[in-house]
Amino acid sequence: MMEKIPTQSGARDQLLSDLKTVIQDAEAWLRHSGHLTGEEFKAAKVKFERTLVKAKEDIVRLEEAAVEKAKVAAKATDEYVKENPWKAVGLGTAVGVVIGMLIARK
Repeated sequence: MMEKIPTQSGARDQLLSDLKTVIQDAEAWLRHSGHLTGEEFKAAKVKFERTLVKAKEDIVRLEEAAVEKAKVAAKATDEYVKENPWKAVGLGTAVGVVIGMLIARK
């Protein structure tokens, strides 16, 4: 059974949201740390650490999704080249010529 991979934009949005929360929690923690009692300080620290762990997990999920998409793209490219070797050679040549012309302009 294949695990559903989150969309890259959805994972990116979630990561940005989590990072904003981490920053907001850190700012609040720094602003109020002088006024917090021992228990309040511990609770704030736990909340901040929990948010940080969630952001780290989101980064890992985003990375895994990107790697999976890269693997799919590489496999598709490999299959295309095997099925259409002369088209691939022609495309590679055309790209090389364009890059060569751009470099020669400078």
